[in-house]
Amino acid sequence: MCTHDNMDLDQKTILLDKKANGKIQPWKEKKTANVSYFELLEILQFKKAERVSNCGEILEFDITQEGRMKLANAWFCKSPLCPMCNWRKTMKRSIQTTKIVEEVIRQKPKARWIFLTITVKNVFDGEALDKSLKAMAEGFRRLMLYKKVKQNMVGFMRSTEVTVNKKDGSYNQHMHVLMCVESAYFNTKGAYLSQVDWTSLWKKAMKLDYVPVVHIEAVKNKKRNKKKEVTAIQAAVQETAKYSVKDSDYLTGNLANDLEVVKDLEEGLYRKRMFSYGGLLKEIHKQLNLDDIEDGDLVRVDDEDSDVEEKAYSIVAQWNWKAQNYFIR
Repeated sequence: MCTHDNMDLDQKTILLDKKANGKIQPWKEKKTANVSYFELLEILQFKKAERVSNCGEILEFDITQEGRMKLANAWFCKSPLCPMCNWRKTMKRSIQTTKIVEEVIRQKPKARWIFLTITVKNVFDGEALDKSLKAMAEGFRRLMLYKKVKQNMVGFMRSTEVTVNKKDGSYNQHMHVLMCVESAYFNTKGAYLSQVDWTSLWKKAMKLDYVPVVHIEAVKNKKRNKKKEVTAIQAAVQETAKYSVKDSDYLTGNLANDLEVVKDLEEGLYRKRMFSYGGLLKEIHKQLNLDDIEDGDLVRVDDEDSDVEEKAYSIVAQWNWKAQNYFIR
């Protein structure tokens, strides 16, 4: 772990990263949660604990001529449960997917969007979670290859989310899938798939002996108000791009419980790809030269990463372990 800072706090300025829209970036909150996560890993004797503790410890910002702050350099651990990294990944997913969806709409203006949520039975430990997530990834691959699904599919984005059931401590693993389909899906006889159809296909793809919970809905087009149409699609993008695991599920303050949950989630999420694109969305991701959404750069992730504005100077903020905050050094 990094050494604790003994700087004279009276002579230091607290980091305040305020965006153009007035929103203050939650660096302190995310690093505080990261520290709590690190402490759990340390108790569990995970080798990566020290690496996690160093995540986002030093932040270098460029200050533009217009006075805006842009993160220029930082090191992030990319651990699947790290609150700091997951915050950055979520922003990155949202911005990248928004750009991709806008391009899909430009190329396929008559295409429609549907939002699918698919799940399986809850599990109770890390080993079972590991097996279930692997099975879901394979089941989803089979689902996308079925003729009834494939025939009108333009492309999709898929995210896997794991939540903790507070009542019984079980884990619920499910997928959110934003799909773009040809207009023929809705207006050609035999092409449309009802919720019963999707449920049956998912059950078949997963080779289940029970009826899984499946929800399907169309992302409504608002022909009279284009702004609302974009808002409806953007809402679906945000739902799909959200956190794979919420840190509130394993940072509850109940030490024994949090240790057990972190141990299970670390085992279950190990080497899992929680987010992916397919079809035209995957092609456009490549065309736009966007980097890997899971393992890529976590420094430039937001809408204010343009290099158009000229840099005036740079500042460096460092996490102070004693004061539990970032200070400009």
